[in-house]
Amino acid sequence: MSIRLDHAVTSGTFTLDGETHEVDNNVWVLGDDQQCVVFDAPHDVQAVKDLVGERECVGILLTHAHDDHVRFAPELAAELEAPLLMNPEDREVWQLTHGDLPWDDDVADGDVFSVGGADIEALHTPGHSPGSTCYYVEMLGALFSGDTLFQGGPGATGRSFSNRETIEESIRERLFVLPAETVVHTGHGDDTTIGAEKESATGDWL
Repeated sequence: MSIRLDHAVTSGTFTLDGETHEVDNNVWVLGDDQQCVVFDAPHDVQAVKDLVGERECVGILLTHAHDDHVRFAPELAAELEAPLLMNPEDREVWQLTHGDLPWDDDVADGDVFSVGGADIEALHTPGHSPGSTCYYVEMLGALFSGDTLFQGGPGATGRSFSNRETIEESIRERLFVLPAETVVHTGHGDDTTIGAEKESATGDWL
């Protein structure tokens, strides 16, 4: 199989509701030797370009519109000559950073993108933000969860545009139905698996 997953960690800030915090973000690039997709655009355009290399980037798939994931999205899209794709339910969150600057195409639940012979299915998982979207690659047994699911549980819901009950429902109905061995590549921190997070949640909020 020629498809591969490249990864880097970038550092910067996250700002919302008048608070700013230092954060480290994962960057994931999935593809073969000719084409790839990028998940999110955090902090460091050059770091992402280094992962892409000489390949054609066919899309930048945004998991959600918090500024640590999208602040450099327009610049990255221009550098890579790649379209920005986002769930429009996150329009208000996007506008906090980019105003009326548009992204290129909408992502809807169930959309499928293909790269390197692998299909990438968009799963709308609101809660961390209204348009939060995970991307499932069945062929690889991999889920790119953004900030919806981490090692240790659901993403944060203590700020504007978020809701704890909604994120729990999203995880329960959209993610915990995936195979237990599915590897979860998160927006921050270490990988986990669907099975590990389901077991951890059982008896707590599940």
